[in-house]
Amino acid sequence: MAEARLRLSSTLVSDIGHVRHNNQDSGFAGSRIIAVADGMGGHAGGDTASTVAIRTLSHLERVRQHRSNIESVAITLEKSILAAHDAIVGKAKKEQQLSGMGTTVDAVCLIRNYWVLAHIGDSRAYLLRNGRLIRATKDHSYVQHLIDTHRITLAEAKNHPQRSVVMRVLGDFDIDPHPDISIRQAQPGDRWLLCSDGLSGPLEDDTIREILLEERDREQCAQKLVNAALRAGSTDNVTAVVGDATHIDSTLRSNTSTLQTPLVGGAAANSLPSIADIVHRPVVSAPHLKEVASPAQKAAFLLADIPLDEAPKEQAPQQPPAGLNLPGINRLEQGQQIAVPVIEHPDEAVPDTGEIPIVTKSDGSIESDPSTSIVTEAISRQKEQDAKNLMHQKKRKRIRHLLIVLLLCLVLGGGTGFIAHWTQSQYYLGESNGYVAIYQGVPTNIFGMSLSHEVSTSTVKVASLPESWQQQLSDGISAGSYQIAEEHIKTIENQAQSLKNQSTTDDEGVTK
Repeated sequence: MAEARLRLSSTLVSDIGHVRHNNQDSGFAGSRIIAVADGMGGHAGGDTASTVAIRTLSHLERVRQHRSNIESVAITLEKSILAAHDAIVGKAKKEQQLSGMGTTVDAVCLIRNYWVLAHIGDSRAYLLRNGRLIRATKDHSYVQHLIDTHRITLAEAKNHPQRSVVMRVLGDFDIDPHPDISIRQAQPGDRWLLCSDGLSGPLEDDTIREILLEERDREQCAQKLVNAALRAGSTDNVTAVVGDATHIDSTLRSNTSTLQTPLVGGAAANSLPSIADIVHRPVVSAPHLKEVASPAQKAAFLLADIPLDEAPKEQAPQQPPAGLNLPGINRLEQGQQIAVPVIEHPDEAVPDTGEIPIVTKSDGSIESDPSTSIVTEAISRQKEQDAKNLMHQKKRKRIRHLLIVLLLCLVLGGGTGFIAHWTQSQYYLGESNGYVAIYQGVPTNIFGMSLSHEVSTSTVKVASLPESWQQQLSDGISAGSYQIAEEHIKTIENQAQSLKNQSTTDDEGVTK
């Protein structure tokens, strides 16, 4: 029975929250990739960094998921994140007011029924499978390091004074920008949540699981998650990207019109024209948070002892206290395969967001950005490499087909006799029952038929020979004739006897 093909159906909601003056989160929800980025570095820096990251990753929405190579997509995803890092650094150096900006990134691609996940920073990716919530990422934070080294408990981490310090992000910092990459097989009914720490910080995993499990409608699920985080006291921007693995209707597999219109949210929503250029498809701004807090709730935040400009992740990544050893976090292992019930969802139409209308490709009048050339260059390099790989594969395939055709022609045209005659004029040395032997023919077989047979066996034990000789004998030492093969045998016998005499002399010297 053929494996059911899966597609990614997704949505996102991003909200400024009760305390911040602007939204520094960015999100992307498409049919081939979902992503969230949580920016840092001040009013202008944070939203710029997260926008650059989303713009750089958005080209993966053009990947043909059932025709692409899983490994190449994983490599492209990692290279795209590193390209985003270079773009952020370049922009920060060019514009002094953006110095020290950075962003976290979590991204998931669906390729040939496999999930490819990239992660850097303290935003999180959760996978709901068979009713079980799996935290698929590990925070790159100082507090997580303290937990891993058993210096603090999970309860203590909640209120730790350095819980905002991240150890790995993209941006204008002297830290490792390489993301963790993991691959796991997709299952029908898989549900992903990518979120900024404005959501994962105040909400317990059990609460997140309950909402993901009970609310089957994706948009309502994202709305509830963001609202729950705000009601739980989040003082940060809050972003939730929800993506489901759904079946592809076999009658519509080749119809690209079934793909949903990609959603862009948060700070990146201000760059819809440039993202539409990259995606080569219309894009639309993500929906607003529908259930806003009451005036009384907002007043409670404003009257609380929380400065409006307080930014839990506003500070740049800091160096840990001296003497601490911070090993790199290893890449995640491949996820286990678990059978899960199918969650059916109808085909998506263009969502009615009530915000910015659908934006198609621009007319080229948008302001240029340093990331544009870097993204284009990265995509171009990847396309060039893919084209070279495809050319090599086609060349190897043509050679194999030619050899098969020639062999069939030889067999069908009476070539069998020619092959038999030629092989019987060849000799080689090999192994037979632990001894060096002479074979007539060639050391190979065709369709299970051996093209050689043993002619004579010497008295030389293969085990008495150096490993280099043993290896050559296992592969077959070619000889032009039987006489040459006998001369090879004599040479091997002499060398074996010489080695034996030398060993005897050495042993006598040790005894004395």
